[in-house]
Amino acid sequence: MDVANPHLQRRLRFLEQDPRNPTLLADTAVAAFEVGLLDLCADLIDRLTAVAEPSPALLNVQGLAAIGQHQFERAAEIFEKLRAEGHDDPAVRFNLAWAKAMTGDFVTTDVLLDDDAIAASPRGPALKIHALHHLERYEDALTLGLSLAERYPDDRALMGALATLAMDAERADLSRIYAERAGDDPEGLAALAMLALGEQDAPTSAKLFDRAIAQAPHNPRAWIGKGLALLATGDPASAAEAIDRGADLFGDHLGSWIASGWAHFMSGANDHARTSFERALEIDPNFAESHGGLAVLDMAAGRTESARKHSEIALRLDRKSLGGALAKSMLLQAEGKDIAAERIREIALSMPIGPDGQTIAQALSGLSGRTRQ
Repeated sequence: MDVANPHLQRRLRFLEQDPRNPTLLADTAVAAFEVGLLDLCADLIDRLTAVAEPSPALLNVQGLAAIGQHQFERAAEIFEKLRAEGHDDPAVRFNLAWAKAMTGDFVTTDVLLDDDAIAASPRGPALKIHALHHLERYEDALTLGLSLAERYPDDRALMGALATLAMDAERADLSRIYAERAGDDPEGLAALAMLALGEQDAPTSAKLFDRAIAQAPHNPRAWIGKGLALLATGDPASAAEAIDRGADLFGDHLGSWIASGWAHFMSGANDHARTSFERALEIDPNFAESHGGLAVLDMAAGRTESARKHSEIALRLDRKSLGGALAKSMLLQAEGKDIAAERIREIALSMPIGPDGQTIAQALSGLSGRTRQ
């Protein structure tokens, strides 16, 4: 192993002479952790455990190393052991809360993050808001957010989390306030970008999303938003690529796959569009827009009976279904005759949707705006 750190090099040389020395193993493990050699750190702690009981401080380091290795279940086990052995301090609770959040257990995350645990880490305030957000406890989160914003006025990550929360709670005014306070935080930038998109300022929106992605390339919201901005500027093929990236990162978020389906449809890639709509249908068979999108694709393929069936299901599930309304309108226009696929697409792209007269590209901004963390 090529170890550049002189401090760590010396300890590794000492270990070659005394490989079972508990104190030396512990010191070397901590030194490895401090320079980011997490695999080495974990291996050294395992070696120590074979000859002696690790100290609580070293168990904490072991848990943090497991988090760094994305072994979140393992990390949770370590921190839970620490608590069970009487080391239930705020830092341990925060670390356990972080590990639990990474496994998707936001109920436990919320419970663990009391005031002391929140204060134990610079990441604490934002994590608390994210947990409540994931649990869709919007009002609780907004109320707590006011207090946290006063206590931590310079916490940009907190402001970004609150901007995202306010956006999903349909509080655009509040979202803008928090986003502007977030500075260059990627969540704050993404919120500002989505607000710009809602104001039909696609060029500004795209630049803000690019800045957010540059800082946080695995942020699904930013990729979805960038795709919507590209859609609004008339580049559906690139839009579909960006939205697919975000949908893959989200995994099972319905709105993302629906947006992907429409973007592919608008670029003429109907097979890809069908794959996206069917993915959404797999996630939730009772989501109206999945059936609506498939109805439009069936119309484009000349399968009017299947289109009628999907359209009826979509409108029964949601009378305001975008795809259901489109397909029904096309069915009425068809009067029993097939419409050419390209004509279907032209109708779809220009047809106003809803009371505000939005087109598909504009409507998708609202459809995909409420996206999970």
